[in-house]
Amino acid sequence: MSKIKFGVFPAKNNGAKRKEMVFAPNPLSLSVPEPAFESWLRDSGYLEILDQRTTDLNRLPAATKPSNSAAAAASDSAAPSISPDGVFFISQFVSGIWTLLSLFTFSPFSKLATDDFSGETPSWTLAFFGSAESYSFPSSPSQARLRVHENVKRFARNYASLIVLFLACSLYQLPVALLGLISCLALWDAFKFSGDRWGLDKYPVFRQTLIRVAQCVTAVILFISNVQMAIFCALGVSYAVMILHASFRKLTPAKQLDARGGYKKTARR
Repeated sequence: MSKIKFGVFPAKNNGAKRKEMVFAPNPLSLSVPEPAFESWLRDSGYLEILDQRTTDLNRLPAATKPSNSAAAAASDSAAPSISPDGVFFISQFVSGIWTLLSLFTFSPFSKLATDDFSGETPSWTLAFFGSAESYSFPSSPSQARLRVHENVKRFARNYASLIVLFLACSLYQLPVALLGLISCLALWDAFKFSGDRWGLDKYPVFRQTLIRVAQCVTAVILFISNVQMAIFCALGVSYAVMILHASFRKLTPAKQLDARGGYKKTARR
């Protein structure tokens, strides 16, 4: 049987018949290592392809685990052990819990920039929520981290709107906190108006004293009206919703700014 080497072209052989085929080297034949290929996808902006590729790679060994475990159990039937399916599901459950816990080990705002809040807000129905096929459980902590960092950048304006909405709902549920917040805003607005009318800039010492008094009054009002609890609840709920949505939301092709100042679309899988 002849030996065929991939990645090369066959060379002409005018001699007698030989048992082994001879090939000339092909300079277009390349072998790219896995880490280098993933780094190229990440640097080129094809994060949705990297996300899908990570899911497929983690799905392959998961599909072969039950059969391998069954074969191992059949070969060692004398020793009592847990069923192969039970071991597989327990390992998947522990892996899922570890992936969820890993969401609290990094900052989702590490790659967020001020430019992410500029421009138009992504569509709530098509881009932000999407369809049921737009969500999947992250297969590994690295994939969850990739999704969170990218989705926080893409949907920064949507998450900011949700924070404002949850804060409004919290203040609506706590009328005393809402009244205290309005009182603080009215206090500082009145201080600014009085300072401009009475010319407090001419008396810097007196002005600084009034500012310190207003700060103390504001702190007392916020503490009595329990505004800090409303803000804490709103931020906590907003953060949890943002982390879960960003980690479960699949990465989709996004428009990228090319070197000429225009927009181009990434390759779709």
